[in-house]
Amino acid sequence: MVEKVDKISETLNLIGYGLAKFDLDFTKEFGFKTKTSFSQFVVDIGLANSIKAVSNRQDTFDPYFDNGRKGWWQRNQRKHIKLFIDNLFGNENAKGFANIVKFYIKDFNSNVILDIETISPVTKSKFKQMQETGSEAEYYFMSNYNEFDIFNGGIIEDARLWGDGYDFQINVNSTFLLAEVKGLKEAKGSIRITENEFKKANEIKSDYHIIVISNLIKSPKMTLISNPLQELSFEVTERSSIQKTYSTKSFKW
Repeated sequence: MVEKVDKISETLNLIGYGLAKFDLDFTKEFGFKTKTSFSQFVVDIGLANSIKAVSNRQDTFDPYFDNGRKGWWQRNQRKHIKLFIDNLFGNENAKGFANIVKFYIKDFNSNVILDIETISPVTKSKFKQMQETGSEAEYYFMSNYNEFDIFNGGIIEDARLWGDGYDFQINVNSTFLLAEVKGLKEAKGSIRITENEFKKANEIKSDYHIIVISNLIKSPKMTLISNPLQELSFEVTERSSIQKTYSTKSFKW
């Protein structure tokens, strides 16, 4: 049930983004001339309870686009999602973005008949990333890290590619603080850290921080834990896994 709710929320976010950014050019890609008829389609396939709910979702993204509409509903809660979608699909035009949304709708309800063009492998990989709680939480943190006094005024640097046990470095007055972000869809849940993150937290101690972004599906809340190995109790879980590799014979290349 939770997974279904997540899919609905993710797809509605894409629809709201598409309506706010592309307006009627977006609805026309679905064969509808008006937003009302398109919104009714969204209701009919089970993604929203009412046309107003679709309009409200557009309102949450309107403030971030130069479309002549200011929007109002939960406007401060969607910036991280807008940035997240920008990062994944921001270069798409109305046709390309609508095709991606059609792919999401088809994944939610396979009975919906839609004209979908071929989806590239890279787009499918982005589709998977869109569904990862951690990625959404990281974008929320990047948009709001200055809300914490300890990070306020600092310069943030993305360290996720390096895989060294933390997601971000924040330089505050020549002090380097490390931040590892964990995301939770609901307001309650456990967090896990990797062995690499555990080692880095043990090494850095008070300058290492875990930021839990909870309740992402409704109203995100940030909780900061400094020196987490001292403040939290972690149970060790050991897993053995076999990773296969495939090699050729030796050739002269």
